[in-house]
Amino acid sequence: MATASGGSEFVDKFPDEAAIIKASFLIAFVSLGIGAFFGLIQALHRTNVLRVIDSADYYTLLTGHGVLLAIVFTIFFLCGVFHWAVARSLDRPAESALFSWAWVGLMTTGTVLATVAILGGLVPNLGMSADVLFTFYAPLQAHPIFYIGLAMFIVGTWLSGADWFLSYRAWRQDHPDERIPLQTFMVLTTMIMWYISTLGVAVSVVFFLIPWSLGLIESVNPLLTRTLFWYFGHPIVYFWLMPAYLLWYTVLPKLAGGRLFSDPLARVVFLLFLLLSTPVGIHHQYLDPGIAEGFKFIAMTNTMFLLLPSLLTAFTVVASVEHGARQRGGEGYLRWLGALPWRDPAFTGMALAGAMFAAGGFSGMINAGMNINYLIHNTLWVPGHFHLTVGTAVALTMMAGSYWLVPQVTGTKLYSRPIGLLQVIMWFVGMVFMSNAMHRAGLAGIPRRTAEPQYQNFEFLTPIGSIFELRVQIALGGTLLFLSVVLFLFNILLTSLGEESDRPVDSYLPEPLSGPEGSPRILDNLAMWTGIAAVLVVLAYTLPLAGIIQNGGGLFGGGLPVPATVSAGFDLVMTTVTSAFNTLWGVVA
Repeated sequence: MATASGGSEFVDKFPDEAAIIKASFLIAFVSLGIGAFFGLIQALHRTNVLRVIDSADYYTLLTGHGVLLAIVFTIFFLCGVFHWAVARSLDRPAESALFSWAWVGLMTTGTVLATVAILGGLVPNLGMSADVLFTFYAPLQAHPIFYIGLAMFIVGTWLSGADWFLSYRAWRQDHPDERIPLQTFMVLTTMIMWYISTLGVAVSVVFFLIPWSLGLIESVNPLLTRTLFWYFGHPIVYFWLMPAYLLWYTVLPKLAGGRLFSDPLARVVFLLFLLLSTPVGIHHQYLDPGIAEGFKFIAMTNTMFLLLPSLLTAFTVVASVEHGARQRGGEGYLRWLGALPWRDPAFTGMALAGAMFAAGGFSGMINAGMNINYLIHNTLWVPGHFHLTVGTAVALTMMAGSYWLVPQVTGTKLYSRPIGLLQVIMWFVGMVFMSNAMHRAGLAGIPRRTAEPQYQNFEFLTPIGSIFELRVQIALGGTLLFLSVVLFLFNILLTSLGEESDRPVDSYLPEPLSGPEGSPRILDNLAMWTGIAAVLVVLAYTLPLAGIIQNGGGLFGGGLPVPATVSAGFDLVMTTVTSAFNTLWGVVA
């Protein structure tokens, strides 16, 4: 994992890769700015502080906010980080720069098409809209361009993964007996998870939503498209988190002044996410009547297993940071915290993001619990949790990591560390206000996904505080978050326009305290882990999908929903298997 030090080494050694990364970051940051602006308008509109749009347009901005931030910003940044990590850890360029630009171009084209379809909702005369929110399943329908753009974007991510696997294959031919470098191991396991999980949304978009939006088929099975979305919709959370984990495991310990505590534990964590993240999506559908309660209980049980890799990460990262603090002279049970480099925006931002992620983990346990979920389902609690995990753990880590990564790929010094420090703290404070208010509003029963949460002749009650106070916190939090994004973009823009420096930032990453030699080689058997992950998905989804198709009137709907049972799905599977066996036996006989 170690490399020679040298501030501008990466951009000098891998100029083509640096250009790819800069292009990915550019699109990510433009999306961040637009999405954050939409978020500010929504926060002020919902709270009645300032209304500059019609409530009907709120849903257009809500869709843009979700798609541009939760899909475009996060995944383009991920592509940049992963491209850097593979080239750096394998110490070799991509096999084809043209192929790398191809997936950047395909993802960018898909992004533009989807964004045009969304923004078309603000211009009624265009006859184009995509007010389907971030969760783009039926019965809400978007313009075909929206789905076509999404399909191109997803295929682009598949090609980016292929790019990194090709680099790994070439490296493996030259290093047949070596362990996979940790950062490349993280990238490959994450992409395997992505390939498995995006099959669901790809089937939904290509075979159902695009033909439906083009008028080629009259109807779709809404529960089927909803289930296929959540088949992908939960693992995408870990697709967002994995680049943050990569930075926490490999860069944060170095910024703290220490070394990663355990390479083997990091590998185990990424493998557990590969195995466990996909067979759990039904926990988003506890209130859907077309899925049997037994399948929901299984999904809840599987979800609880996901706490293990998160807890392992908390232990490993905190131990690594403490090691760094003690190398700096820190002592005592807690006084070592004072020895950490809190004036460094990259370190402080990542550390605060990790702390907020712990809080998000606790609220996530509420979401995952099958019975207690009923209390907060479809309330403002859910976006409150989302803003803690994706909005802080992921987004703040990505912004903080940019203060260390952008100088690596541009060869320029960070424009201002004080502005960076102010920015990450402002984001943290803004998110404390917003997420606290959203969670408490959810407990009071205030709904999400609406521009008009205020009902006539009805008052929401809060155990402590008041609804007015919660609205003020949301408006204040949204304003601080938007100002934080403005500071971030300002700092990164001036950094990119600065003059090249001989040593903008130390790029050296130290070896872990416990290296890969201490772990069994079977951890690197990616083919075996992929097979196990696929089997778990088949076990978790075969019967529920069979029941959904049977109860919902077939693949394309048209039937009346009936109460779901485990036996219904089981009967359909057995009928299908028996029919297939009889057909096969007839051919053989």
